[in-house]
Amino acid sequence: VQLVESGGDSVQAGGSLRLSCAISGDTDSINGMRWYREAPGKQRELVARIDKGGRDTRYADSVKGRFTISRDNSARSLYLQMNNSQPEDTAAYYCMGGSEVAWYWGLGTQVIVSS
Repeated sequence: VQLVESGGDSVQAGGSLRLSCAISGDTDSINGMRWYREAPGKQRELVARIDKGGRDTRYADSVKGRFTISRDNSARSLYLQMNNSQPEDTAAYYCMGGSEVAWYWGLGTQVIVSS
């Protein structure tokens, strides 16, 4: 399984970005998926997660109401819509997917939000 993120960019506060994560390989082994982020000097944190069917989503309090996680299983893709971005959202964003058997990580995409 390979996960490849894209869509990271520089944006001004209040702006929007859409991150994507392309999934290849044995996609049948991918159940739940998640977005994490890691800011300089900080621990990696869970941003959002989604179940295999795309109906059950959960968010960190810091992004609730601003970010939306979604997936298109037919397109083998995971998305993170980031609205009303804030400087504290600046981080490398990683997608993660798998099951209790194994979890897979992408290499990340950089988001910079300037004030």
